[in-house]
Amino acid sequence: MVLLGSTGSIGVNALIVAKRFGIDVEVLVCGNNIQLLNKQIAEHKPKVVVVANKEDIAKVNHSQVYAGEEAILRVIEESSSELVVNALVGFLGLRPTLKAIECDKKLALANKESLVACGNFLDISKIQPIDSEHFGLWYLLQERPVSRMIITASGGAFRDWDINKLKNATLADTQKHPNWSMGQKITIDSATMVNKMFELLEARWLFGEGEYDAIIETQSLIHAMIDFKDGSTTAHFANASMQLPIAYALDEKMNENILPHIDLLKVGSLEFREIETARYPIWQIKDELLKNPRSGVVINAANEAAIEMFISREIGFMDISKIIIKAYKNFDDLPSSVEDVFLVDKEVRAFAKKSFK
Repeated sequence: MVLLGSTGSIGVNALIVAKRFGIDVEVLVCGNNIQLLNKQIAEHKPKVVVVANKEDIAKVNHSQVYAGEEAILRVIEESSSELVVNALVGFLGLRPTLKAIECDKKLALANKESLVACGNFLDISKIQPIDSEHFGLWYLLQERPVSRMIITASGGAFRDWDINKLKNATLADTQKHPNWSMGQKITIDSATMVNKMFELLEARWLFGEGEYDAIIETQSLIHAMIDFKDGSTTAHFANASMQLPIAYALDEKMNENILPHIDLLKVGSLEFREIETARYPIWQIKDELLKNPRSGVVINAANEAAIEMFISREIGFMDISKIIIKAYKNFDDLPSSVEDVFLVDKEVRAFAKKSFK
């Protein structure tokens, strides 16, 4: 397989599963964590390695190392692997997604931004989602009429905060996730609930038109639910681990025990909460956005620009959602081609950065 984003949490878990199933790793692609990359090289012995920056090439313990986006696209095209696992974070994961599909490879996709920004132009039949929420929906789907698909959210770092204190939240505060440790950007997205908005858009592209929603389940033991038209509801329970969806993406006939079962007697009880717009302002555009999913490129670009400004302390935490909503309301001319997606992305980023100057 070709693994994009090998040193992130999904990449690390993908390598654990690949080793278990005896899957060869042809290509490793990572950002800046060269120390971990070198450990992965020693264990998995890839043929080719790609890093983000040229200056890091000399630090990599491998004879065939390249750097940059063009190198990623080239190694995907030249690889003999039938499977590409895209665990890159952000809009930069879109071109590799497009390249993998163009090369007729199976795509195990964890890069949310690909579907959010460009879902209208992707061949969904080539994609196996490895987000736990979409895996859960896929796992639950049957040949019965569906009324509504529901995914769950943890609520992020600020689910129990006094709402009045959110305007003073710092970058360090956003990283204190109640349930697990993730990368910086996705943890911020969890705190704003943008992450769940993205996942609803992904679900819309993956499973088609219909009714989608999300609720908070504080323990992250239920990942998805489906309301069927007959009045019944099914839920996907599993311990929080990316290894289960990754295992199915790597081996469609997967029949091994990957996770310990949840002991409901030990769990005792579950808590569900509504996603409220006072705490998560972005939620006020959720329904409208799902009716206009091509606007995902605007939401994504504004979010990435706003996060950059938040990290550099140019704006406050609550300004992230304000910038996204402002951009969403400002951009009506939506992309009609893949090329347009990249143009709109650039325009929205420029608008977002100017809007709070």
